[in-house]
Amino acid sequence: MTSRLLLIPLALLLAAAAGAASAKGCLKGAAVGAVAGHVAGHHAIIGAVAGCAVGHHLANKPKPTTTASRPPNAPALALAPTPTPALSSKT
Repeated sequence: MTSRLLLIPLALLLAAAAGAASAKGCLKGAAVGAVAGHVAGHHAIIGAVAGCAVGHHLANKPKPTTTASRPPNAPALALAPTPTPALSSKT
């Protein structure tokens, strides 16, 4: 019971500190974390907080850029057919 009473002020503090933060990735991460936390011993709130943090971090990672680029109208690379090796017969 006392742990729940401690979680309420902590949740209010976190909500007040968030302000106008972007929720990019947080909602999906919180949902997954809550389910995982619930399955792992009824820790849904802790799982939701951790999932929100991880989801937000992953959503804000810079996207990798490719070094080789092709023109927008260029067709995709077509693979040339590989020649079949001649069958050798030992007669």
